Amino acid sequence: MKIVNPSDRRKLSTEQQNIKSRQIDKLSISEILHIVNSEDQTIAQKINQALPQIEKAVNVAEEVIRSGGKIFYIGAGTSGRLGVLDATEMPPTFSVPRELFQGIIAGGREALVRSIEGAEDKPEDAITDLKKTGFKKSDFLLGIASSGATPYVISALEYAKNIGSKTAYLICNPEPLIPVEVDVLISIDVGAEIITGSTRMKSGTATKMVLNMISTTVMIRLGKVYGNLMVDLQVVNNKLLDRGSRIIEQLTGLNYDSSKEKLAEADGSVKTAIVMTIKKCTKNEAEKMIEDNDGLLRKIIGNK
Repeated sequence: MKIVNPSDRRKLSTEQQNIKSRQIDKLSISEILHIVNSEDQTIAQKINQALPQIEKAVNVAEEVIRSGGKIFYIGAGTSGRLGVLDATEMPPTFSVPRELFQGIIAGGREALVRSIEGAEDKPEDAITDLKKTGFKKSDFLLGIASSGATPYVISALEYAKNIGSKTAYLICNPEPLIPVEVDVLISIDVGAEIITGSTRMKSGTATKMVLNMISTTVMIRLGKVYGNLMVDLQVVNNKLLDRGSRIIEQLTGLNYDSSKEKLAEADGSVKTAIVMTIKKCTKNEAEKMIEDNDGLLRKIIGNK
């Protein structure tokens, strides 16, 4: 793996000084907030320019999952935390197995709550961490690094590529500081940060948005959503019990209390409860219908 020359980092757009915030320490609170907000508004347009690459990543992820593989995010610092966050939210939102989406951060679990920045400079740890998860050829690795120069992430991507896995690289500069061979390169050129080099700001926001887009679109493609309703959620708390009951109420015509009862009969599965109600069948029969139709509710109940 190529080693970064420290002087090369000055070339990164995220390391440039933002002329709009050059005197930010002299400004009022209102003026500071307006500058931050104004710069944040540029991110969506930058992401729009990368939609073809994001689409490629979605296609790869969908293909991998349909073939029995898993999705892994890997990063350091803010990038790693955002990957873990997105992966963690998949099971309660879409009722997928906990291991289907996995986030790996340099420095391990402790790095989620305490900065361990030196961990990103240990490329050998990335391979160890991937092996611990059982990562294999049939899986998909999405590396996240704002600079495109994080040794930990580059090492992980090189390892994944060497064993024949699908790979993608999400960066927040025009191109990676260190080139690495991947199947999909997603480059979001966010430009200079409000606070020079603080990639927890615009880069972090862009990363969060892109990961949300990829994972959510894949879930939609896999039948986890009907219309724009979260029909494959699994009830694990009172908030989701209420949301699930309202979804059943909307799609089946049952009143709220009856929807809640049907959800209990379905062991907390909103999709199963909907099929049980509309098809007037047992839980086992509903689950079989869902399985036979690849989890696509629209195939079973049509348009509502």
